[in-house]
Amino acid sequence: MTEATAKRDWRHDGVRIVRSSEMDFNTPQTPGMTRAAAINLAKAGAQKLWAGTVDVQPGAKTGAHHHGHLESVIYVVSGRARMRWGERLEFTAEAEPGDFIFVPPYVPHQEINALADEPLQCVLVRSDQEPVVVNLEIEPAERVEEVRWVDPNHPEG
Repeated sequence: MTEATAKRDWRHDGVRIVRSSEMDFNTPQTPGMTRAAAINLAKAGAQKLWAGTVDVQPGAKTGAHHHGHLESVIYVVSGRARMRWGERLEFTAEAEPGDFIFVPPYVPHQEINALADEPLQCVLVRSDQEPVVVNLEIEPAERVEEVRWVDPNHPEG
């Protein structure tokens, strides 16, 4: 052990459990969704990450927004997520339970619950504690381009 770790009080400086009943709903919201913080400085002592949940009601969609310099990862727990993004939300793709969604910094986007009869429930992780949510006034494109998510190991088939 190093001298720095030897002096730590691991009982208080170690692993933290934040129970679902302890979630903090006092976080910036976007119309159409409910965010709740689980891991942040106040709840768990996190210095570099923010994590929580996002719920979108059946058939609902959020307003267009971005998260400034933050990177976001969304993990779909249940339901079906339809993402729209771009200057006029002209691109779209869908994700289902078990899928991850990556949203780079400053990307205008909108989350949509693609199901009319089931809530969309996700886990959200951001790259910083700063609660950046910039709600945008965007006139959405009427025609959208469906984008298949591909990567070098799984090229479009």
